[in-house]
Amino acid sequence: MGGLDFEEAKQQAADRTFEPIPLGVTGSLRVRNELRRIDSQNVVAKIEGSGAPDEVIMYVAHWDHMGVDPSLDGDQIFNGAADNATGTAGLIEIARAFIHAEEPPRRSILFLAVTAEEQGLLGSRYYGENPLYPAAQTVAALNMDVLNQWGRTRDMTIVGMGQSELDDVAAGVAAQLGRTLAPDPEPEKGFYYRSDHFSFAKAGIPAFYADPGVEYIDKPEGYGIEKRTEYTANDYHKVSDEVKPDWDLSGALEDLTFMYHMGARLAAADEWPAWSETSEFRAIREVQRPQ
Repeated sequence: MGGLDFEEAKQQAADRTFEPIPLGVTGSLRVRNELRRIDSQNVVAKIEGSGAPDEVIMYVAHWDHMGVDPSLDGDQIFNGAADNATGTAGLIEIARAFIHAEEPPRRSILFLAVTAEEQGLLGSRYYGENPLYPAAQTVAALNMDVLNQWGRTRDMTIVGMGQSELDDVAAGVAAQLGRTLAPDPEPEKGFYYRSDHFSFAKAGIPAFYADPGVEYIDKPEGYGIEKRTEYTANDYHKVSDEVKPDWDLSGALEDLTFMYHMGARLAAADEWPAWSETSEFRAIREVQRPQ
């Protein structure tokens, strides 16, 4: 294009010193859009806190996926088994665990299944702008989006590690459960800004999002990255995102145990985790909850 070698131009663009260059060509196009209005719902449930009911810990998972595509041959249904039926099931199971706990939580626990994540975080954005409980009274948002389908891991990947003091809570839970924490291996993909916790971060609420770890027990080195890459290439936002016969949900169970203990610790505490000094969301929280 424009007399440039495409592969060479791609390599140059991958360098951090790259600056835009003119292509020497122009083009025009015309696009027709058809707009339609669709109504959908967020679903919410609450366990009332026994000591500080007005202080809220929020668990979040999106229940929607991509719908159907009649233009496809064969299978036209985007089931979203991993993304995010797993997270929605996890939300229900954590709620069940809190209900059957020996003692009720001191702070209230909110379970929020949001809609239209795949259309741009619309359901969580709506809640963030129209909360049932003020952001200033919401201690933290804990998001679950695509659980582990490939077995147990020694670690958990913290997306957005360093954003808030929720990392300290996670470190305590990891020590309790004999696990380790690892930073996102692909920070350049901006996952912290691409799932529902981002809507709550923008509202000032410290938000936590963990991915499956990459150190799989009894698996060869690199197995975790390999499975992650395979899922992204073959199943992510495709009709093939279905329950697979080789799924091993033992890792998902351990990750949900981790997330349960995160919420339980926060619900039992008096502290309010803060954003880190370098977080772009800190200023919002300081207005909501001045020291």
